[in-house]
Amino acid sequence: MRCDGLFPFEPFPADSPLPLLEWGCNWMIGRRLHDLLLFHAGAVERDGVALVLPATPGSGKSTLTAALALRGWRLLSDEFGVFDPQVGMFRSMLKPIALKNQSIDVIRQLSSEAFFGPAFPKTRKGTVAHLAPDADAVDRRHIGARPGAVVLPQWQAGSMTRWEPVLPHQLFSALAFNAFNYNLLGEVGFRAVVSLVRQCPAWRLIYSDLEDALRTLGRFWPEVTTRAASAP
Repeated sequence: MRCDGLFPFEPFPADSPLPLLEWGCNWMIGRRLHDLLLFHAGAVERDGVALVLPATPGSGKSTLTAALALRGWRLLSDEFGVFDPQVGMFRSMLKPIALKNQSIDVIRQLSSEAFFGPAFPKTRKGTVAHLAPDADAVDRRHIGARPGAVVLPQWQAGSMTRWEPVLPHQLFSALAFNAFNYNLLGEVGFRAVVSLVRQCPAWRLIYSDLEDALRTLGRFWPEVTTRAASAP
């Protein structure tokens, strides 16, 4: 893959073009779209309000985002929580959800409506397959969502589901240090993160049972929408 005459990636097997295309698109978005604050996060919408799931690789972020998208939430992105500082809204950065290894079968078993493209084994991340967004997410891709809540997901094998509040200073760090371009945006990025910390309640969700994690999120969501509705 070439960008501006440069080849930012090592040569890639010709039999795995879609993973390379997806990773290449992520790389270019993260380095170019600097009118927006780009969090490394899944993002979904419900009731006009955004749920943002910032996390490091391996945390189960994309798996949880995919599960929510198959259970009535509108997919905004599995990779970029896109916040527009000028209007104070989250934007959609819609593309197929990249799932890896065991997550592919987990999501297949979760819903018969999960529509996957081909699986690509033996990539540098293992087996990769892409879950298509549903028609509603595609139709409403130009409609934003107000800030609602932030959940920091962490999958842990064998763990009971734990739902723990995140303090404001912890949330600031989780957002700022999980953003692709926070440093580049300077004051704009700082003010945007501060505004989100002030608006959004935040929790840490530690889980091993995906269904239980979904139930836990569903129980707390009315509290989030009520708070967002009363915000100025």
